[in-house]
Amino acid sequence: MKPLVNRVSEFSRKAKGAFDKARTLEDFKNFYAEFLSKKSELNEFLKGMKDLSEGERKKIGPLIQSLRTELTELFEQKQSQLEQQEMNKKLVADWLDITKRREQWKGSLHPVSLVQKRIEEIFTSMGFEVADGPEVETEWHNFDALNIPDSHPARDMQDTFWISTGHEKSHQNTVLRTHTSSVQIRKMMADGAPVRIIVPGRVYRNEAVDMTHDATFYQVEGLLVDKGISLAHLKGTVQTMLSELFQKDIKIRFRPGYFPFVEPGLEVDIWFEFTDKEGKSRAMWLEFMGAGMVHPNVLRNCGIDPSKYSGFAFGFGLTRLAMMKYGIEDIRLLFSQKKDFLNQFACS
Repeated sequence: MKPLVNRVSEFSRKAKGAFDKARTLEDFKNFYAEFLSKKSELNEFLKGMKDLSEGERKKIGPLIQSLRTELTELFEQKQSQLEQQEMNKKLVADWLDITKRREQWKGSLHPVSLVQKRIEEIFTSMGFEVADGPEVETEWHNFDALNIPDSHPARDMQDTFWISTGHEKSHQNTVLRTHTSSVQIRKMMADGAPVRIIVPGRVYRNEAVDMTHDATFYQVEGLLVDKGISLAHLKGTVQTMLSELFQKDIKIRFRPGYFPFVEPGLEVDIWFEFTDKEGKSRAMWLEFMGAGMVHPNVLRNCGIDPSKYSGFAFGFGLTRLAMMKYGIEDIRLLFSQKKDFLNQFACS
């Protein structure tokens, strides 16, 4: 084997020759790997120093260190120069003339937000207040105050996401609200009567997701409590809202229905006209909302005297209403974030 000093000299010539031929960042990346990395021959020289005599180490050690320093400085200087050149090229390529007029792309509201906004405008024009409340709700506000005690069979009608655990239910248990009626309770307890509110918001049901159902969806619930309120006021309010939303006269009908927080309870159907996939005009009665006169027990739970005040309440799916208004057949599209779908509503 050649003496180490000769091998170092040959390595020096080879490294400097490779350096002179390198032109690109990729070339210098390869240069570093071959001549300066831990796997390079130069690093092997340093490891081999331990096998030399003290006199040889004093002679060859400074030579190796000097060569390492020289090659490192050359590499770093050239690398910095090439990186600056690459940056300059990129800046030129990415240069933006901020004075140049460009096509403007505007965002748009989600179809559910569009319908909610219009619903709020319609109801506020009728003197209603838009109210809001917590999505994580107490069991008492979500069930008990609405005439749905622990033993009530209506508890089985709603698949609930319970937050707290344990077999014994108490007023401290919390749920993801199954409806926004809990906000009606909070509002009546805080302000008493008269009260006139709508409560749009997100609610949760432990349901399987398919074309028409989702575990998370949006509702609008309404409440009007005052002296002398009747079902005629309910019908007029609902018809006005629907006619304004669809910009045409809308027919509705009442059917008996059961909800523990209203008495009498009603199912409200809407006469819905639409065009099917084949282009044919069709119409049918569609179940639209649950409604009724506020149950006296609910008024009492909120500190309102049912002998002096009466009221109506209703609730409908905001998500489903958006599907009806825009002809959307699959509820999952509303939460898909597909641009080609959402772009349809950019000018709505």
